Amino acid sequence: MSEAAPQFDAAGFRKALGSFATGVTIITSRDGAGAPVGLTVNSFNSVSLSPPLVLWSLAETSNSLSIFRAATHWAVHVLATDQEALSGRFARRGEDKFAGVEVEAGVGDVPLLRGCSARFQCRTAFQYQGGDHVIFVGEVLAFDRAETAPLVFHAGRYAHATRREASDSAPRNAWLEGSFNEGFLGYLLGRGHLQFFARVRPLLAEEKLSDEEFYLLSTLTLKQRLENDEIEKGLQGISDESRGAALDALHSRGLVQVDATGACQLTPTGSACALRLISAAKAVESQIIDQLGAGEAAALKSLLNRLIHVLDPKVEALWSE
Repeated sequence: MSEAAPQFDAAGFRKALGSFATGVTIITSRDGAGAPVGLTVNSFNSVSLSPPLVLWSLAETSNSLSIFRAATHWAVHVLATDQEALSGRFARRGEDKFAGVEVEAGVGDVPLLRGCSARFQCRTAFQYQGGDHVIFVGEVLAFDRAETAPLVFHAGRYAHATRREASDSAPRNAWLEGSFNEGFLGYLLGRGHLQFFARVRPLLAEEKLSDEEFYLLSTLTLKQRLENDEIEKGLQGISDESRGAALDALHSRGLVQVDATGACQLTPTGSACALRLISAAKAVESQIIDQLGAGEAAALKSLLNRLIHVLDPKVEALWSE
């Protein structure tokens, strides 16, 4: 008597495959009538350097399968980290994916998307049956790349990719056993905060504002009028003990007005002061992002947001609905 084959866990298999982080690509071509077609794919991979070959696969159930089976040329676009919305658009059915999207003409008149991390223009070399998918192998006829971080997909959701510095993996040992080194999270956060605000603090000195007063002034720009409990949420864990003194100082200088219920709002003078300072701080941020690159800056912000919620799961943002 033959033993029954164990039942295969398809859902578990899908999750296990999701453990492998992949880039996100959009494949484009034209149908028989010359209309542009495209779809989001994360099965892209390299095959050979000589000759230059790449591959991707498409489900047999896809409405676009017959188009790509007949296509002689297609292009692979490796998406950049700021192209998540474009990825979502080309993954959906039933909409004009190219509406409002600027394209260039590539080899074989294939439409090329802009702003990608890399693009590969290919001629169809082989097609293979691979289970419930068709595997397309293409010869790369032309390619280009940019110094932008790629969009990454992992465990069923988008993720960020960023470069690691050589020092990240091997921080120096401190001379006192048990002390922290440059890999210590508190050191990195503290030094980053101090170095960022070292560029802003001279402006605070000109306005004769402390850090706490600047935080409170900035918080009051989020809404025209903030109740006391909303201010507490906005400054939770930042200036809990000194918030009252900061509010009194801003009020005495005519930057903030407080009504009988304790609700606060900026005066015209306070609004002008806040606008000057926040504009200067945003200019500093812009300079840093230019040096980091948009991809690494987005990854940094995402991780810092996660850190804030790990440290205080109850923290709330004033600008959320």
